[in-house]
This record gives sequence, structure tokens and C-alpha cells, in this order.
Amino acid sequence: MPHRERVEPDLEVLSHETAQEARAFLTVVRGIAAGESPQTALPVLLLAISQILVTGARLGAISDVVPRSRFEPDLGSDEDVVALRDGLANQLIGIDDYADVVDPLTTPEMSAGQISADVADVAESLLHGLRHHADGEVTEALWWWQFSYLNSWGASAASALKALQSILSHVRLDADEDVVAEAEFDALHR
Repeated sequence: MPHRERVEPDLEVLSHETAQEARAFLTVVRGIAAGESPQTALPVLLLAISQILVTGARLGAISDVVPRSRFEPDLGSDEDVVALRDGLANQLIGIDDYADVVDPLTTPEMSAGQISADVADVAESLLHGLRHHADGEVTEALWWWQFSYLNSWGASAASALKALQSILSHVRLDADEDVVAEAEFDALHR
């Protein structure tokens, strides 16, 4: 049984809730990567990323979490997310790549990204924190989730979210005007 360190009650709750959200995100993303329900993959992925960004925002909004030790315990190798990334890329063929601004404050140049790579980056960081959490290292898990949210996975998730929202907008709004008019007429005259 892992040793549970003593932490402030509010941080204990945040750690527990973050771990729950991380596990829920990973479950959804793994299902999408495996090809479960491809007809709903885009909106479900949009929801999962939105939800994990809420979790990240909570971490970003609190004061810096400082672990007891200056050095992170060695957990061994992390779970490999290559299969997850490849599965997502397979599900997103033709719509995985996007253009984005490097940093809207410091580097306004454009960069290229991939939704699958961004989601895999988020998953990798969440998995790493979950390993600390499972070992009872609540402060270390929170520190890792907070640091990696601010340093990498928050931006990756936000970029993927923006790309997915754009895809869904085009899918839903770029319809043929005659088809839309007929659907509106049918809906109004039932």
C-alpha cells in the first residue's frame, strides 16, 4: 500500500479530483484511439479536451505547489503513448494537421501542429502525475500536473481544442445552402 503524505485538505481534494479527471480523459482518449464510436469521435474529443482544460485551469489558478523534495523520485519509465498517438492519428486522417501561432505574446509566427500529438502530450503528462498520485505522493503529483500544465500540456490541449472546434464548425456550417434551406423548411413545416 502506498504511503500517503499529509497535505492541506484543499490540496488533497484537488489532487483527488485532478486524478479522477485525468483518468476520465485517458479513458475517453484511449477509446477514440481504438476506433470506438468513430461517428462521435470529434465531439467527444472536443468535450474531453475542454474538461481537462478546466482541470488544468484550476491548477494554474492556485499558488505554486512546492514538493517536499527538490528532486523528483524516479518512477521508472512512463507508459508509452506512441500507440495512443498513432491510433488518434489514424482516426483523424486528413484533419489531424493544423496551423497555429507559436506564442501570441512573444512569437506571433505560425507553427504546424497535430491534434494527435497534442492529445498524446496531454496524456503523457497526466499519466506521469497519476503515477505519483498512486504512490501517495500528492504534492509531487500536483506539482507535476501544475508545472506541466503551465509548461506544455495546457498549450497543447488549447491548440488541439481550437483545431477541433474549427473542424466541427466547418463540418456543421459549410453545408450546401440548398440542403440547409430544405432542412429548415422541413423542420418548420411538419
